Amino acid sequence: MNVRNIIVQAEDQLQREIFPDIDKNEEIRTKQVLDAFRKHEVSYRHFSPTTGYGYDDIGRDTLEKIYADLFHTEAALIRPHVSSGTAALSLTLFGLVRPGERIVSATGMPYDTLQGVIGTGKDAPEGSLREMGVHFTCVEMKNGNIDVSSVEKAITPETSLVIAQRSRGYAWRPSLYPEAFDALAEMIRERHPEVTLMVDNCYGEFVCADEPTDHGADLCVGSLIKNPGGGIAPTGGYIAGKKHVIERIAGRLTAPGIGREIGSYEASYRPFYQGLFMAPHTVAQALKTALLASRVFESLGLETSPSSREKRADIIQAIKMGTPERLVAFCQGIQTSSPVDSMVMPEPWDMPGYDDKVVMAAGTFVAGASIELSADGPIREPYTAFMQGGLTYVHGRIALAEALQRMIKTGALVLPES
Repeated sequence: MNVRNIIVQAEDQLQREIFPDIDKNEEIRTKQVLDAFRKHEVSYRHFSPTTGYGYDDIGRDTLEKIYADLFHTEAALIRPHVSSGTAALSLTLFGLVRPGERIVSATGMPYDTLQGVIGTGKDAPEGSLREMGVHFTCVEMKNGNIDVSSVEKAITPETSLVIAQRSRGYAWRPSLYPEAFDALAEMIRERHPEVTLMVDNCYGEFVCADEPTDHGADLCVGSLIKNPGGGIAPTGGYIAGKKHVIERIAGRLTAPGIGREIGSYEASYRPFYQGLFMAPHTVAQALKTALLASRVFESLGLETSPSSREKRADIIQAIKMGTPERLVAFCQGIQTSSPVDSMVMPEPWDMPGYDDKVVMAAGTFVAGASIELSADGPIREPYTAFMQGGLTYVHGRIALAEALQRMIKTGALVLPES
C-alpha cells in the first residue's frame, strides 16, 4: 500500500457518497449571496476608500446590510479594525455585559484565547471581565449536545448573557449545527427574555444552509479571515444580530452615542465583497479537504472527529495522532506543502493565550487565515491535530499526500503492507 493509492481510494468513495451534498449546499449559499449583492446593487462605488471619520461610508454600510440579510438579522457590524475572531468576541462581551452581571457558557469552557478575555483561572490577565466584576459560569455539554436544563439552572438574576461556541476549538467534542441552538434559544426566550444568546460562529459560516441566527440566536460573531472572507479578506471581524444589541456593541467599538456612524477604511472594501462572494465555494473546498483527511486517516486506523461519514457543522477536522512526533510531523508536512513560507519548519512553542505549547502550520497568503489550509494542535495528550481550511481541494489533496510522506520519512507513521 502506498500514499497515492490510499488517497485515490478515499477520494473515489467520497465523490460517490458525500461530495455531491457539499456541491448542492455551495449552490444554495452562493445564490443567497448573489441575491443579496443584487438587492443592494453592489457596484464599483462600494469599493471606494474613505478617510477620517468615515461618515456615510457607502461601502461599509452596504456591506453591513448584506451581512444582516445573509444572517437574517436586523443589523450587522463589519469592520476591518476588528483584528481576529477573539477580538470580535471580546468586543461583543465588553459591549453587552456590565459589572456585577454574569455570563453563562452553554458549551463548556470557551476556546483558549477567550478564557483570557473572561478571566478564568488563577492568572487572569489585566483588563479581563473578571477584573470588572463580571462573573462566569461554565455548563458542560451532555453527550455532545447542549444541556438546556443545566443551562437554565445556571442562569441567575444577575445573568445577562449566555454564550455558546459552535466549533469544537481544541476540545474533542462535536461541533454544532445551527439547529442545535433551537431548544436553548426557546428556553431563554420563554423563561429569561432579558438574557441575550450569543453564538461564536467561527469556522461554521456557510457550511450549512442556514446559520444560528435562523434558530433563535440573538447574534453571531466571527472572523473575516475565516469562512466569510473567502480567503480574500485581509483582516476584520463581523457581528450580526438584533439592532439594539449591535448598537450597544458599536458604542464600545467607537464611543457611546456615536456607534456605527463612524469608521473609515482607506484601503478598498473590494476584498471584503469579493471574499464574501467566494465564501460558499471556498468553504466547500475546505470541507472536501477535511473529509479526505478524515477518510485517509481512518483507513490508517486513527480516530477522527467528525468521521468521514458524518454531516459537517464546521470546517475543522480533528485527528488523534497519538504521539507528539506524529502531530509535529503532520503539521510540518502541511507547512512544507504551503504556497507561502514552505521553507519554514514549525516547532512547538509557547504561543500567547495558550496553556500548552502549540505546533502550528500556516503558510497562508493572509497571516493566520484559517480558511486557508492550516493545521495545528497543543502538545498534550492525545496529541490531536486540528486541520482546517483549503482554498482549493486540489491543493488540500497534494498537501495531505506530502504530509503523509513526511510522517513516514520521520518514522512517525508506518503504512500497512496491504
